[in-house]
Amino acid sequence: MKFINKNSGNWIGIGVALGAVFFALTREPVWIAVGVAIGAAIDWTYRKK
Repeated sequence: MKFINKNSGNWIGIGVALGAVFFALTREPVWIAVGVAIGAAIDWTYRKK
């Protein structure tokens, strides 16, 4: 049986938060999308294990 970390979905939220911080600093909305993408990638790698 595989162990699935129930908190791994938090990475997307962390990515959004980091993207929002960079958006606030630079006023470029692309940072929110980058943060979501990074958070989703980290979440995906943790779920694969």
